[in-house]
Amino acid sequence: MNPTRALDVAAIADEVGFDLIGVQDHPYQWRFFDTMTLLTAMAMRTHRITLFPDVASLPMRPPAVLAKAAASIDVLSGGRFELGLGAGGFWEAIKAMGGSVRTPGESVSAVEEAIQVTRRMWSGERNLKFDGRFYQLSGVNAGPKPAHDMGIWLGAYRPRMLG
Repeated sequence: MNPTRALDVAAIADEVGFDLIGVQDHPYQWRFFDTMTLLTAMAMRTHRITLFPDVASLPMRPPAVLAKAAASIDVLSGGRFELGLGAGGFWEAIKAMGGSVRTPGESVSAVEEAIQVTRRMWSGERNLKFDGRFYQLSGVNAGPKPAHDMGIWLGAYRPRMLG
């Protein structure tokens, strides 16, 4: 999609009263713009509508960096951002772009850890440490804090993701 067209569609959706815009996150797709960059641009062109990645690909986006990006967009948009997380699913494309390939069970466990990392990154905690199986933090200063109590939505294929 033409970037100007995507921004125009977001502005029209905002004007006519839509509640939500979700943008797919497939960084390995050559014809797609970076999701977080596009959502930031949409936030700057809209005033009321809530925005979210549908859903952010954790094998391609480390959760500490993703948490910072999500909180930044939330602050810049005045509290109009929610975070959607996905465990991954297009493994050949993820591997081709340097992402980690995981089994279905590992993917769900990685999402569980990512939620913990994300929440802690939003806490503003200093000297944050996390030693998980998939993600580690070794003394990061978390922030910014989101502008609102941001939700985390999950793209789920199996019952374990709903638990």
